[in-house]
Amino acid sequence: MGNLLFIVLGLVLLIAGGNWLLKSAVALSLRLYIPKIVIGMTVVSFATSAPELIVSIKAALDGFPDLSLGNVVGSNIANLGLVLAITVIMGSIDVRKSFYTTDWPVMIVASLLFCGFIYFDGILEQYEGIILVSFLFVFLVYLLRFQKTAVVDEMPEDDVPLPLYKIVLFLGIGGTALWGGSELLIDGAVGMASSFGVSDRVIGITIVSVGTSIPELAASVIAVLKKEKAISLGNLIGSNIFNLLAVLGITSIITPITVMDEGLLSSDIFWMLGISFLIFPLVFFPKGLRLGWRDGLVLLAFYATFIYFTLK
Repeated sequence: MGNLLFIVLGLVLLIAGGNWLLKSAVALSLRLYIPKIVIGMTVVSFATSAPELIVSIKAALDGFPDLSLGNVVGSNIANLGLVLAITVIMGSIDVRKSFYTTDWPVMIVASLLFCGFIYFDGILEQYEGIILVSFLFVFLVYLLRFQKTAVVDEMPEDDVPLPLYKIVLFLGIGGTALWGGSELLIDGAVGMASSFGVSDRVIGITIVSVGTSIPELAASVIAVLKKEKAISLGNLIGSNIFNLLAVLGITSIITPITVMDEGLLSSDIFWMLGISFLIFPLVFFPKGLRLGWRDGLVLLAFYATFIYFTLK
C-alpha cells in the first residue's frame, strides 16, 4: 500500500513540475528571443534528465551499476517508443531540415559513441566519461551559437512574458517537483518490483526507466496541449543526448560503471540503437517531414515488443 501511495504522489508532483518547468522555459525563450527548440534542448532537457542523473550516480555508488546503465538505456528507448509515440498520437509534429542535419545525427553519434565504449570491455571508464561530457559541451556551444529551429514553431496567444523572479521561481519549483516526484515514483516502483525478485537490469530497463521518463512525458504532453510542439520534440531529443553524454558521462567520471548483466550488451543497447535509427524513416514516410499518429503507433508497437522480450 505504501509503494502505491509513493507512485501516485510521485506522478502528481511530476505533472505539476512539468507544467511549472514549461512555463518558465517559454517565458525564458520570449525574454531572451531564443528559439524555443534551443530552450527545449537545454533548460527543459537538463531539468527532466535530472532524475536519471541522480538515480544513476546513486545506483553506481551504491554498487548497482546495472540499475544505472539500465535506467539510461531504458529511458532513451522509453523517450522515443513511449513518450514521443504518445506525443505524436495526440498531435502531429512538422519537422524542418535542421532536425535531420543536426539534432538526430548528434543523438545517433552519442548513441554509437556510448555503445562503442561499453560493448568491447563492458566498462565505462573515467576517460570515456570525460569524452562524453566534452562532446555534450561542444554540441551545446554549437546549438546556442547558431540557434536554429528544428521544428515548426507555434506561438499561441497565451504566451505572456514573465518577470525574471517568476521565471527563476517556476524553474526552481518545477525542477524540485520533478526530482521529488521521480524519487517517490522510483522508490514505490522498485519496492513493488523487488518483492517479485526481478533483477537490477530488468528493474532499471523497465520500471525505473519509465519512472524517470515520466518528467519527459509530462513536459511533452503539456507542451502538445498548449501547442508548444517545438519544446516537446526538442525536449525528447535533447533528453536522449543528455542521458548518454551528461548522465552516463558524469556518473562514469565519479565512478567507472561495469556491466554485470550481459543482457545489456547482447540486447538492450541494440534496441536503443534500433529505435534511434527508426525515427529517421518515420520522419519521411508516409508524409514527408512530419511525425503523425501512424508513426506514433509504430513507435508504440516497437516499445511494446521491447518490453515483451525483456520481461520474457
